[in-house]
Amino acid sequence: MLFNSYEFIFLFLPFTIASFFCIGKRCHTAATLWLVLASLFFYGWWDLRYVPLLCASICFNYFVGKRLEHLAAGYAIPAGGHVDASVPHSCFRKSWLAFGIIINAVLLGYFKYTDFFLGTANLLAGIDIFHLQHIVLPLGISFFTFTQAAYLVDAYRGQTRNQTFLTYCEFVTIFPHLIAGPIINHREMIPQFLAERTFHIQWDNVATGLAIFTLGLAKKVLIADKIAPWVNDVYARVDALTMPEAWLGALGYALQLYFDFSGYSEMAIGLGLLINLKFPLNFNSPYQSRSIIDFWRRWHMTLGLWVKNYLYIPLGGSRCGTARKLCNLFLSMLIIGFWHGAGWTYVVWGGLHGCLLIVNHLWRRLHITLPNILCWLLTFGSVVACLVVFRSENFHMAHSILAAMVDFSRLPASINGALVKHLAAVFFLTFVTAVAPHPIALVERYFHPTWRWCLPLAALLLYTITMLHDYTEFLYFQF
Repeated sequence: MLFNSYEFIFLFLPFTIASFFCIGKRCHTAATLWLVLASLFFYGWWDLRYVPLLCASICFNYFVGKRLEHLAAGYAIPAGGHVDASVPHSCFRKSWLAFGIIINAVLLGYFKYTDFFLGTANLLAGIDIFHLQHIVLPLGISFFTFTQAAYLVDAYRGQTRNQTFLTYCEFVTIFPHLIAGPIINHREMIPQFLAERTFHIQWDNVATGLAIFTLGLAKKVLIADKIAPWVNDVYARVDALTMPEAWLGALGYALQLYFDFSGYSEMAIGLGLLINLKFPLNFNSPYQSRSIIDFWRRWHMTLGLWVKNYLYIPLGGSRCGTARKLCNLFLSMLIIGFWHGAGWTYVVWGGLHGCLLIVNHLWRRLHITLPNILCWLLTFGSVVACLVVFRSENFHMAHSILAAMVDFSRLPASINGALVKHLAAVFFLTFVTAVAPHPIALVERYFHPTWRWCLPLAALLLYTITMLHDYTEFLYFQF
């Protein structure tokens, strides 16, 4: 089920929310159970066959997590993950953690990377040794696997105290974040799930949540979905592009991806507020960044924080000197790239960002400052160029578009009117993303549930709903 669908907006959402609060007045446990069942229904709407897979993953991780919590009782592990060898049961806890992480990795690897590894082996051998399995990727498997892997690590460190199996199920399945994030943290969310006020309707939260949901839905439907056909057209004929068309495809995809995924994240945050849950911010105006370091502090923030806490720091972070720090950064970015998809273009995209981060860190050591506009151009241009690789199905496609972007011989004598309008639109949107405040920041600072605000937001919501003509999935569903 999609957030941008009639069945979700008019049926599932109001019925689920109203029932949750009605049940919550009488029994918190029953209300939590209702939310879990509704979330499983939401997930099963796409493909009922994968609901048992999700449930099995939940049961396994809960069992391992409780075991780790029991073993860690009485002492906590520092956030960096370093364990004193004298601590009793240290090796036993490590074995349980390794067991849990390996099973999660195998699950994710089987569904997401089987064909990638088999195809790579065939390519290296020069013949088709293995038959590709063409396994359908379960929706949200990357997100719910990372969410639960983080829980296992926190349980190993003695930083979690699970309440009940039902609450853990709610933590994993809660429908606003289940399919494409944001990645939530056990320590931050469990207290919210148990809080008394969560089970009673808070009208300020409802108003704010609907405002944020509306803005996110508008970003998806009115911007991202309108840009998508232009981008798809460019990538469908990469061998015959003019320079303006190549720039339309590159800039268009950067904007499409941003408005699509940030729109989803904001819808998730808004939906969470409807039931008094505060999900973490996932985007903070990333196209206003003036360095790649700053960009990764603003783009897909929950994934970046996950990688920092559960990969980069355990690898040593910046504690072991500059060379080790830069290697850890590069390795972390490679993993981020590989997490996004089973393809070498994703790996190379991650590697390119790893190289850019290394250059950025080394440049800072020189203490040389550049004008802000130049810093922005270098950062945004690098991000757009890397996204061409990210979007491309193969390296030939990426090379064709990047080459056309800098080949002045491909400047046409004239440009048709439609292309001019599309280019004007993407340049205008680029300017907006570079200067406009973040929508959630605007809502938090200025929004009040008054007629002055509610009427224009209601008009925007109704207009956006009238534009829900086509079935359009969110881009991050494929990751």
